[in-house]
Amino acid sequence: MEIKISDSIKYIGCNDKTIDLFESQYPVPNGVSYNSYLILDEKVAVMDTADPRVTDEWLNNLDVELAGRDVDYLVVSHMEPDHAGSIKVFLEKYPNTTVVGNAKTFPMMAQFMDESLFENRKQVVAEGDKLSLGEHELTFVMAPMVHWPEVMVEYESKEKILFSADGFGKFGALDVDEPWIDEARRYYLNIVGKYGASVQGLLKKAANLDIQTICPLHGPILTENLGYYINLYDTWSSYKPEEEGVLVVSASIHGNTKKAALKLNEKLQQAGVKTQFIDITRDSMSEAVALAFYYDKMVCLAATYDGGLFPPMQDFLHHLTAKAYQNRKVAFVENGTWAPQAAKCMKAILEPMKNLEFIDPVVTIKSTLNPSTESALDTLVAALS
Repeated sequence: MEIKISDSIKYIGCNDKTIDLFESQYPVPNGVSYNSYLILDEKVAVMDTADPRVTDEWLNNLDVELAGRDVDYLVVSHMEPDHAGSIKVFLEKYPNTTVVGNAKTFPMMAQFMDESLFENRKQVVAEGDKLSLGEHELTFVMAPMVHWPEVMVEYESKEKILFSADGFGKFGALDVDEPWIDEARRYYLNIVGKYGASVQGLLKKAANLDIQTICPLHGPILTENLGYYINLYDTWSSYKPEEEGVLVVSASIHGNTKKAALKLNEKLQQAGVKTQFIDITRDSMSEAVALAFYYDKMVCLAATYDGGLFPPMQDFLHHLTAKAYQNRKVAFVENGTWAPQAAKCMKAILEPMKNLEFIDPVVTIKSTLNPSTESALDTLVAALS
C-alpha cells in the first residue's frame, strides 16, 4: 500500500483487517488503519507509532523509508495503545531518538513501560512551542480531552499539514472504497463525542492555521475540500442535528413492541417525515448512537421488563448519556402486559441531559396494539410532524 503525502513526508502506517471490534466494542467490518508518518529533513521525525497488532509491519515500513538513516525525534501525540503501543519496541531499536511529548504525556508513558527507556531522552513541549527539523518546522497545539488529557496536535508550516491525532479519523482500512462521512460520524460520536467543548476549542485554534492537508491517526489523509470536514466537526462537536427527521428505536421482547414501532415508522413516513428505524436488540449499538445524534428527533419504544426497562433500551440510553446527548426532541412509547413502567424509566435516564424536549403524548400499549393505542400513535405522529 503506497500513500503519497510529499517527497519529504512519508506514510508508514498499517491497515488492520483482522480486528473485529475496535476498542473491544465497536464493530469494524472493514477494519481500521493505524496511521503513522515520517518527516525526512536535516532531522528525522516519526509522528506516532502504531498498535501492537501491527508492530512488525510498522517497523518494516519505517525501515524502508529511513533507508539507513537514524531517527532524531519521536513525536507522541496521543498515548492510547492503538497509537503508542509500539513505543517501547521503537525506543529499544532506536536508542538515539529524543521523545517529544507534553507534561501530561510522560507520566502516562511511565504507566505503560519502564521510565528508564525515555527519562533521559525526553523533550517536553507546551502550547505554541516549535521544533525545527530543517526546512520543516512543527508547532505544537495542545488538545486536552480530544479525547484524552495529554492529546496534542502538530502543525507543519512548510507543507501546511495538520497532524490531527484522533481528530478527523474514521473506521475502515485505507484500501477500502467507502464514503468518508458515515464511518467518520460513527467514529467521532462514539469515541470523541462526549468532549464536544474540547473539540470546539481545538477548532478555534485550527482556524488560525493555513491548513492544506490533514493527517489523522485513523482513516484517509484529507487534502481536498477541507471546509467540508471542518464544518462537520463543528456540527458534531456543538451537538447540532444534521437532519430534520425521526429516529425510531425499538426494544421488543416478543415482537409486539417492534410491530408498534414499525407501524409508527410507517405513519411518520406517510405524514412526510423522514425516518430511520433501528432495532436495538439486533442492530449495531454504535450505529444507533450515531443516528441518534444525526436526527433532531427520536422516539424510543420499549417493553417493560422485571418492573423496569428492557435492558437493550436501557443500555442504548446509557450510551447516549455517556456521549452527552442533547439538543433533541424525544418521545416515548411503552409496552407492558400488567404494569407498564418503561416510559418512566426511559425519561429518568434522559432527564439530566441538556436541552432535551420531551414530546407528548406518552403512548402506553397493553401487550398489543389496538384501535385506541393506534389512535394515540396518530396523535404522537401529529406532534412529531
